Amino acid sequence: MLDLTDQPRTALVTGASRGIGRGIAIRLASMGHSVAVNYNSHEDEALEVVEEIRSAGGTATAVGGSVASKEGCEQIVAGAVETLGPVEILINNAGVISDSLLLRMKDEQLEHTINTNLWGTIHCTRLVVPDMVKGRWGRIINISSIVGLRGNLGQSNYSASKAAIHGFTYSVAKELAKRNITVNVVAPGYVATATSEVISDRARKFLLDLIPMGRFGYVEEIVPMVAFLTKEEARYVTGEVIRVDGGLAI
Repeated sequence: MLDLTDQPRTALVTGASRGIGRGIAIRLASMGHSVAVNYNSHEDEALEVVEEIRSAGGTATAVGGSVASKEGCEQIVAGAVETLGPVEILINNAGVISDSLLLRMKDEQLEHTINTNLWGTIHCTRLVVPDMVKGRWGRIINISSIVGLRGNLGQSNYSASKAAIHGFTYSVAKELAKRNITVNVVAPGYVATATSEVISDRARKFLLDLIPMGRFGYVEEIVPMVAFLTKEEARYVTGEVIRVDGGLAI
C-alpha cells in the first residue's frame, strides 16, 4: 500500500492578493500548509488574505515583489524562504492581460505580458527547483488559460504567453519526474473575477454563447483542482494541462 498521507508543506502562491490566487492561498492554508502570499501592487488585500488565514489558525506571510523581472522573482522566493523555509509547493498564478489587435499592439504591451506571464513562471520555477530536488518532493502548478489552447481575438500576446507555459511545463515535468516532483497546468476558462467585470455586455453575451454550461466559472470551482494536484493522491499526475472551463474547449 502506498502512503498517501499529506504532510504540511511550505507553499508560495504568486499573485495571491485577489481572485484565483487568493482562493488558492486560503485553500492551501486550510490543508495545513504554510503559505507565502505574494502581491505586487495590492499590499492591503494581501495582508487581508494573511489575516484571514491566521484567524483560521493557519500560517501565512505576505511577500511583495513583481514576477515581471528576474530580480523581482528572486526577491519573492527569498522572502518566502526566509520566513517559512524552502518552497515545496509553487503556484505560478501571477499574470496580466493587456489586450490589443496585433496590428495596434505596442511593444510594452507585448513585453510586459510575456515578461510577467511566461518569464515570471520560468524564473520562479528555476529558483525553487534546487530545494525541491534536494528534498526529493515538490509540486509546481502553473495557472494558464483556455486562451493558451484556442487563442482569442486581440489576445495574441496573452495567448502566446500561456501556450508557452504549456510547453515549459511538459519539458520540466519530464526533467523532474524521477525526483518525485510533479509539474502541471490548470487552465481555467472565463472566471467571474475583477478582470472579467470590465467585459462589455455585448462581449459577455458572445462569450457565454461559446460556453456549453452557459455561464462563467467561479474561483471556488478552479481552486479544488489546484488543491488536488498538491496532494499525495495526485503523485502520478504530471505534465498535464487540465481544463476547468465549463466545456468551452470541447
